[in-house]
Amino acid sequence: MAPMLAPALAEAQSGPLRIEITEGVVEPLPYAVPDFVAESVDAQQLAQQIARVVADDLTGTGLFREVPRDAHISQITSFGSPVQFTDWKAINAQALVTGAVSETNGRVVVKFRVWDVFAGTELGQGMQFAGTADGWRRMAHKVADQVYARITGESGYFDSRVVFVSESGPKDQRAKRLAVMDYDGANVQYLTGSNALVLAPRFSENGQRVLYTSYETGMPRVHVLDVGTVQSRILQGQNGVMSFAPRFAPNGQTVVYSLTQGSNTDIWAMDIASGGTRQLTSAPSIETAPSYSPDGQQIVFESDRSGTQQLYVMSASGGEAKRISFGQGRYSTPVWSPRGDMIAFTKQSAGRFHIGVMRTDGSEERLLTASFLDEGPTWSPNGRVIMFARETQGAQGASSLYTVDISGRNLKRVRTPEGASDPSWGPLQ
Repeated sequence: MAPMLAPALAEAQSGPLRIEITEGVVEPLPYAVPDFVAESVDAQQLAQQIARVVADDLTGTGLFREVPRDAHISQITSFGSPVQFTDWKAINAQALVTGAVSETNGRVVVKFRVWDVFAGTELGQGMQFAGTADGWRRMAHKVADQVYARITGESGYFDSRVVFVSESGPKDQRAKRLAVMDYDGANVQYLTGSNALVLAPRFSENGQRVLYTSYETGMPRVHVLDVGTVQSRILQGQNGVMSFAPRFAPNGQTVVYSLTQGSNTDIWAMDIASGGTRQLTSAPSIETAPSYSPDGQQIVFESDRSGTQQLYVMSASGGEAKRISFGQGRYSTPVWSPRGDMIAFTKQSAGRFHIGVMRTDGSEERLLTASFLDEGPTWSPNGRVIMFARETQGAQGASSLYTVDISGRNLKRVRTPEGASDPSWGPLQ
C-alpha cells in the first residue's frame, strides 16, 4: 500500500529536516515565516502580502503549523544577515522561511531561503523569481511550492489553476458560466457568459485549453476553449446526437467523450486536428465519464451494463473492459490520479454521497467524505489533494467547492464569489 498523507517529523539529530509522508498521526511541522524584507521603497506592502500567501499555502495543507508572528524573538531585517537559530529554536520553529522583495518600475523580484532551524543549515539553495507587480500572487505560490518540495520531497501544487462552473441565481433557475481561478479561489476570471448552460469543464494537460459541454445549440455539444484568447469552437462530430463528458488524452491531441444515439450512450474518441472519430464501447447500456490514465494507455469509465452504475477499465483503444468497483452503492465520475496509482470517484450509498479513492484494480477502496451531495472529484497536480463540489440540501441549497487530502483529512471549503461546481484542477503553471 502506498503511503498516505500523514506527516511524521524526523528528529533534527537524525538528518536533514523532512516531513516523511506516512500513515502515522498527523503532527503538523511548526515553522515561521516572518515578513519578507522590503529592499525598495515601493515593496513594503508586497513583501508582507507575499509572506502571508506563502504561509497560507503551507498551513492550508495541514502538514505545517505556523508559529505566530507575535511569538517571534528575532526580526529579519536583511536578507543576507546570519540567522539567529537559537531565537527560532526557543519558539520551537523547526523550519524558517526568509525572503526579500524589491520593485522597480513595476518589475518585482522575490528572493527566499529555507532553513532547518535545529540543524542550523539551509535546505537547498536560495532562489529568486521575477515578474510584474500584478503577478505577485503567482510568485508567492512558487515560493511555497519550493518550500513544500524541500521539506516533503514531493512537488507542490500551489502555482496551479482550477476551471469550474460558476453558479448564480435561485436553484430552479441557476445561471452557469465557465470560470478559472487560482487553486485557492483567488483571481477568478470568467470564460463564458451565462446565456447558455455549460457543464463539465476539463483542462488539457498543459492548462492552455478547456473542454466543456454547452447547450448553446439546444442540445449538448462538446466545445474546446483557448484559455489565453477565451475563444471557443464546437468540436465537429456527428450531427443530431448528444455529446458530453469530454476529457483530453494526455497527449492533448485526442478527446474522449460520450455520444448518445437513440437510447444508447457509448464512449468515443476524436482526433482534434482531423475530426476523425472512433467508437470505443458498443454495449447496450450507458457508458460515460471516461478518464485516461496518465500514460494514455487505459481509460476508466462508468457504466450500468451490470444493472447499476459501476466503474470499468479498458484499453485506450477500446475492447474488453474489466469491472473494478464491487462495493455497495453506485459509482460515477472516475478520475485517474496524475501519479497513476489511484482512481477517485463519486459514490452514492444509503442515501448519502461520498468522494472516494481506490487502487486502479479496485482494491483498497476508501471513502473520504460524506454529505447530502458530494460529486465530481479532481486531482491536484501532485496527486495528494482532491477538489470536489458539495451541494447543500433544500430549496435554498447551493454548491461550493471543497478540498480534502487522500487520507480523508483536512477538509476545507474553497472560497469563491458565487456558487461553484464541476471543478477541474490544471497542471502547475
